[in-house]
Amino acid sequence: PSASPTKGDDPCETDVTNVAIHSVTLPICLCGLVGNGAVLWLMVMNNITEFIFDLAVADFLFLLFALPSTLLFLLEDVSCSPIMPLMYLSFLFQLSMFSCYWALFRLTAISATLDMDKLCWLCCRYDVPQRLLWVVKCVQFWAFFALFTAIPTVTLLCPAHEQEHCRAGFTSIFAVILLVFAAPVLISRAINFIKAKCGSQQRQPTRRDILIFLLVLSTLLLNLWNILQLFGYTGLSSQVCFLLACIHSTIKPFIYFLAGKCWRPCSVRSLRNSLRRVFEE
Repeated sequence: PSASPTKGDDPCETDVTNVAIHSVTLPICLCGLVGNGAVLWLMVMNNITEFIFDLAVADFLFLLFALPSTLLFLLEDVSCSPIMPLMYLSFLFQLSMFSCYWALFRLTAISATLDMDKLCWLCCRYDVPQRLLWVVKCVQFWAFFALFTAIPTVTLLCPAHEQEHCRAGFTSIFAVILLVFAAPVLISRAINFIKAKCGSQQRQPTRRDILIFLLVLSTLLLNLWNILQLFGYTGLSSQVCFLLACIHSTIKPFIYFLAGKCWRPCSVRSLRNSLRRVFEE
């Protein structure tokens, strides 16, 4: 049959909502690439900032793939013909999940390092032995490797996510993420807030504690949203979830700079100082 439309037929019904969502996603990805690129360039490396550097690398790589993907999504919306292969869409989803889980993993590592350092100094009056830090890092890396291997495996074996054992698998993974990665960080930072406010010497919580708490909470909520969307429990489309993932990867550098109180006229020096104030407090 002829591919050309007959007179009076509408060959292409453009989804205005999808076009609007992808049009918003595009500049967000550009801002995120600039922001995370600035963090990678300006960050002065030490035992704490290396974790944030890793976060910026993961977010930068995700946005690097998300930007051309958004352009292709827009082209699909306008042409009304599928361009992106399903395998690439699955890869993009896995990359988004990886960025989310990597953020939780590294923020957990920051929190553990800070707490061990504080505990060793209070009990023994010396810094954490490097060997102990390496042991903790190895355990965390193996835990993340096991988690990152389990998620694609369950996704591959359960493409429809409708079977009961598939739901149980994803629920178990999320429970592990909550108990092993998110909960200890949120609890330890909350304890620090309470000590700062209710102690004998009342003081403001450190910027670093506030920043870690907010990042872990936002990452956990995004992860929960992805799981609910995977099971079809939310009324939002996959385009909105993709937009939320891009916003999450984009907003972190701006939170770093704002938390460092970079109010003076923007310059390389003031941006670098704002990062130093947050992470070397």
